Amino acid sequence: MSPSDSENRSRLFSIDPVTKAETERISQRAHCGCLALRDKADQPSVLDLHIEPQDHSVPGWTRTIELIHASAQAQSTVFHPSAHIEWDDWLKVITLPSDLGDLRRVRQIRLYGSPLQRLPPEIGRMEALENLDIYTSYSLHWLPYEITRCFFFRQSRMSTRALYGNRKTRLPFPRLSRPIEALLPPTCSVCDRPFDGSTPQLYWITLRIGTDDAPLLVHSCSKECTLSLPAPPLGYHPRPHQGGAGIGVPQM
Repeated sequence: MSPSDSENRSRLFSIDPVTKAETERISQRAHCGCLALRDKADQPSVLDLHIEPQDHSVPGWTRTIELIHASAQAQSTVFHPSAHIEWDDWLKVITLPSDLGDLRRVRQIRLYGSPLQRLPPEIGRMEALENLDIYTSYSLHWLPYEITRCFFFRQSRMSTRALYGNRKTRLPFPRLSRPIEALLPPTCSVCDRPFDGSTPQLYWITLRIGTDDAPLLVHSCSKECTLSLPAPPLGYHPRPHQGGAGIGVPQM
């Protein structure tokens, strides 16, 4: 191997310092059974959504809220909670607080290897957000549609094999029927107006988010809002849908 080939190979398999530090911090990982169940013939073909409640009494949750408030006050541009929380405590945090929307100056969220199962719709209030790193967060299968409100969002890093409707593991979309309190946003995902007593309609849609195609969960207040949703990229289901066994996933 020539010196130039060796140098190129070294660059190919190198990782950035932030990711390297994060991998060294990880003592254990949260386990998601969704991908494993896809390999078992006796399991249902369509899985259930993760809707486990967040335990607000655990130290990691309290510390996350403290970090958000401190970051907002300091007008920080990077939010990296696991760098400031003991990993065993961080493992018990399965979502982020709605206070996340207060981080108006944050441009980058670092959640490499997180145990998160969902992100709050208030992420759409982060008007400066440019970059989201949720790589190897294997329990995070979808994002809230509200992230499309982040006008400057340009770059993402996701483990696409863990996402619903991806080409690799063909993880199916769970069936949506009625609103789920743990996931319910305060306003319509599309028009950002209060529901005013109307029952939100839930839909899946796959859109280009940053540098990845990601499944998004929509809470729509009306037929007009649903019809106004943008078209998915070529190869994905062409319209908003409610999941279930009848929804195919794209071919390789």
